Amino acid sequence: MSPNKGIYGENMARVLIVYHTLSGNTEKMAQAYAEGAKSVKGTEVVIKKALDATLEDLLGCDAIALGSADYFTYIAGALKDFFDRTYYPSQGKVTGKPYAAFATGGRGGETALEVLDRICGSFKFYKAVDGVAAEKAPSPEVLAKCSEAGKKLANAVVK
Repeated sequence: MSPNKGIYGENMARVLIVYHTLSGNTEKMAQAYAEGAKSVKGTEVVIKKALDATLEDLLGCDAIALGSADYFTYIAGALKDFFDRTYYPSQGKVTGKPYAAFATGGRGGETALEVLDRICGSFKFYKAVDGVAAEKAPSPEVLAKCSEAGKKLANAVVK
C-alpha cells in the first residue's frame, strides 16, 4: 500500500479509526488507539464516528481500526451501516488492508469482536492486531492495551 501525502508533503501512513458509541466507553478506546498510532513517526490518524465514515475514508487509509459496543450480541447498527455502505464498492480495493478491532459490552464485548472479525474477513482485511475488549467502561489497563494495539497497527503500515 502506498502511503498518503501528509500536510507537509512527506509520505504518511494513514490509520483510520471508525467506531460507534452511545455511552462514550468505545470512544475512550478509539482515542487510546489514536494515541498509540500517532506515537509512530510517519503516521496520520483519522477518527470518524461510523455514520460519518465514507467509502473514500476506507479507500484512502492504509490501515483501519473498528470499534463497537456489543448490542444484543452484535455490533452497533451504525457500524453495520458503514460496512453495508462500503462493502460492494470496496471489493478488490481493500484486500489485505491491516485491521484491528475493539469492543465494549456489559459482558465484555467478546461477541462484538467475533462479529467484527467475521465481517473484516468478508472484506478480506488482514488481522494485524488482536482485538481488545472491555467490560463496560475501559480500565486504565484496557486503555493501555488499546494504545499498544494502535501502535502495532501503525507499525504494520509505516514504511
